[in-house]
Amino acid sequence: MSPDLLKPLMDAVPMPLVLIGRNERVVVANASADGLFGVLENDRHYATVLRQPALLDCIEAALRGDTQQESQFVRRDATRDTTYRALAAPVRIDGRDGILLSLEDIGHVEAAGQMRRDFVANVSHELRTPLTAVLGFIETLQGPAREDSAAQDRFLEMMQREASRMSRLIQDLLSLSRVEATERQRPTGRIDVAALVTSASMTLGPLVRETGVTLDVRGADEAVEIPGDADQILQVITNLTENAIKYGGSSVTVELFAPERDPVLRATAVRIEVRDDGDGIDPIHIPRLTERFYRVDNHRSREMGGTGLGLAIVKHIVNRHRGRMRVESKAGQGSRFVVVLPHATGEGAVLGG
Repeated sequence: MSPDLLKPLMDAVPMPLVLIGRNERVVVANASADGLFGVLENDRHYATVLRQPALLDCIEAALRGDTQQESQFVRRDATRDTTYRALAAPVRIDGRDGILLSLEDIGHVEAAGQMRRDFVANVSHELRTPLTAVLGFIETLQGPAREDSAAQDRFLEMMQREASRMSRLIQDLLSLSRVEATERQRPTGRIDVAALVTSASMTLGPLVRETGVTLDVRGADEAVEIPGDADQILQVITNLTENAIKYGGSSVTVELFAPERDPVLRATAVRIEVRDDGDGIDPIHIPRLTERFYRVDNHRSREMGGTGLGLAIVKHIVNRHRGRMRVESKAGQGSRFVVVLPHATGEGAVLGG
């Protein structure tokens, strides 16, 4: 089959393809390959146009051994690195032998692998810190503080705090795993958001009294029903309110707004706002707030028992409910966390956090 006939067929394949003859010359390349390497002229030696050492070694091995060879190479441009899986496979077309080089973009696979490695490293770090403290306290209690009752009480209190921190982290990890597993399964039940707002404020009553923060709940006097998962929406309201109480200043307001048309969702939706009068958040942090283990203030967050997963959980729950979340904050002017949830089944779209 002539290159003129092969070209349209290969152009129909979205991944880059290059056919190389036994004479080591390019027979034909498809449009995707031309876009990747520049126009590959027929009958040129493959080494003069491909130039990637990993590719050249892969092709050479395939030509020499008449066996399929695999390799990887990274293409760098001004904005990002892209990893390709290269496969050089022997082929025979119209009685002529050659090598068909195909290139598969596996950047998303590499990115997922890096995310997994980062996640494991973060979890290991978050668990190792309190675990090291607990082991140190145990060693002290077994040694110098064995007969010191005052020291025993103090160390036991510290051990309890660190163990509680590990327990919260594990609970949040399990919660995040469950939410991610069901994110594509839209809830079908009907829930009363007003009742959940009231329930969250009552649950956080002890924390409100302990911190001395004023918590004002508005708009939750009458039932407001939406499609959703009651446990998950309660978790959203609780997480946002708890964060505001711990980090937000002296006054926190949780307000539920009646259903209204949302221009972004293009649907009728309810809006939940959690506002505080604290120091606010530097705008540089806002786009990353929903990342796993991202903290604006690492030291303060750990002191308050934060795991760095609360807003990541909120984001996934809101996505599952086809809603949206936004954060508005200015230094010295407090923060406002807004969650918008579709009021009727079938409305809304996944927009992320």
